[in-house]
Amino acid sequence: MAEKRDYYEILEVSKNASPEEIKKAYRKVAIKFHPDKNPNDPTAEEKFKEAAEAYEVLSNPEKRQRYDRFGHQGMNGGGGGYGGGSMNMDDIFSQFGDIFGGSPFESFFGGGGGGRGRGGRKGSNLRIKLKLTLAEVANGVEKKIKVNRMVTADGVTFKTCPTCQGQGQIRKVVNTMLGQMVSSSACPSCSGSGKIVDQRPSGVDSSGLKQQEEIISVKIPAGVAEGMQLSMSGKGNEAPNGGIPGDLLIIIEETEDDVLKRDGNNVIYDLHISFVDAVLGTSVEVPTIDGKVKIKIDPGTQGGKILRLKNKGIKELNGYGRGDQLIYVNVWVPTAVTKEEREKLESLRASANFNPNPEKREKGFYERMKEFF
Repeated sequence: MAEKRDYYEILEVSKNASPEEIKKAYRKVAIKFHPDKNPNDPTAEEKFKEAAEAYEVLSNPEKRQRYDRFGHQGMNGGGGGYGGGSMNMDDIFSQFGDIFGGSPFESFFGGGGGGRGRGGRKGSNLRIKLKLTLAEVANGVEKKIKVNRMVTADGVTFKTCPTCQGQGQIRKVVNTMLGQMVSSSACPSCSGSGKIVDQRPSGVDSSGLKQQEEIISVKIPAGVAEGMQLSMSGKGNEAPNGGIPGDLLIIIEETEDDVLKRDGNNVIYDLHISFVDAVLGTSVEVPTIDGKVKIKIDPGTQGGKILRLKNKGIKELNGYGRGDQLIYVNVWVPTAVTKEEREKLESLRASANFNPNPEKREKGFYERMKEFF
């Protein structure tokens, strides 16, 4: 069995850290290794549990004093806490859910765990992928999505759990070097709810649940990005024995636009104009997220010039700003010309206006990019 790590080392605090410093450190580590932020990563889940165990001891003055004196040996079987080895995710969220109040979990990583009540087990989360167009990402959208979730079936009745007599916990006395100590853990029969299924209709599982298709309306805020995970609290699978429903986790996928490309909150468009239009100037229509707009091409426009359309990009997520649309001007040079065209071009070859003049050149590509960014 691997040796347990020092609690102060787990939270990366000194042994004289204040309670507020310990709380802040725990929140930082727990957010980093939160299971909703690291799906299907057993290593992250173990580190999340490890941090909760450390915080459970170090945030309690009596347990902290005992740990400082006796180390992990002083925690064995101790006081109903996690030090006795009865760690489970539901207990963590039940006791420490308030730690995440106001954190990014409430928007992106499973609601901060606040939905895990003390009365029982939380239902499992559902994960779906949602494809969005560039315009939907830019402006936000409301989508109706179809999900198959486990719900409590009609006609199911419950009775008091005979194992824990409705308490939801199993308590036991452990003899340690410090004397007898009481530890508790969630009841294995009812998963901490205090109830088990008494009667259930045909087609319903032993937990009283059945699969049901539902249409859920989802409001996607403007500015989301590929791979971002949003959460709808309580829209996952319902919990066995009448517990708290899980969450619906929505993973964003951006579908590639045919002509516009995203670069952060800016939108990029490649504009191709003819050599004649570059020399004489013109007006052209260009696509944007919000529809086509007409822009002016000044006479003498050089290939590589970047034009900016202010506030035509992606809205800032949870903010008030908006990116721009950048238009990269490309001058189209024909690969073949007719005899008549060649004669006209040859007549211009010797003209001073048609000969490169680096001293009067516009700024180079990288200089222009530096000005923008």
